[in-house]
Amino acid sequence: MIRASIAALALALTATSSLSAQEWVIDSEASEVIAETRSFGQAVTAEFSEYSAEISFDPDDLENASISARVSTGSGTVANREYQSALVSRDGLNPDEHAEAVFVSDEVVATGEGYEARGTLTIKGESRDAVLPFTVEISDGRAVAQGSLEIVRADFGVGSSSWAEVAPSVTVRLHIEADAG
Repeated sequence: MIRASIAALALALTATSSLSAQEWVIDSEASEVIAETRSFGQAVTAEFSEYSAEISFDPDDLENASISARVSTGSGTVANREYQSALVSRDGLNPDEHAEAVFVSDEVVATGEGYEARGTLTIKGESRDAVLPFTVEISDGRAVAQGSLEIVRADFGVGSSSWAEVAPSVTVRLHIEADAG
């Protein structure tokens, strides 16, 4: 669920152009959407392989920037078989009933460190305001963005009483590479 958020936010990080909002196409082979948490004191990482986004971004025209990103909740994988089962269970991301996590930006703003994509993140049918800080470098029609977002699992109904040893938050990390469309 967090990974889906990450994927959506990561997609928001990947765009820029010159005169008007530029459309960007994600290079899935070079990009990565992961979610990290802790369980029983050990690091647990999930990677999401299926995501898409419609990104329009120009650092000189942030007023017209927009990001709409989707992550397939069933595409998340964890190396540990038990954690993998929990991730896609009814208490986890529940891809049978909630196939996608979605992020839609309301605005993209410049900050002292880069940018923030501000909008709504929806996971398992629960929508919450979300802010994704990110940096982006653009060169020769290629954008490379990095960002991370901390998500509280309970806000989206992820986990149950049996998840007591799992950290309450998940950090979604994005590395997105995209080409001008």
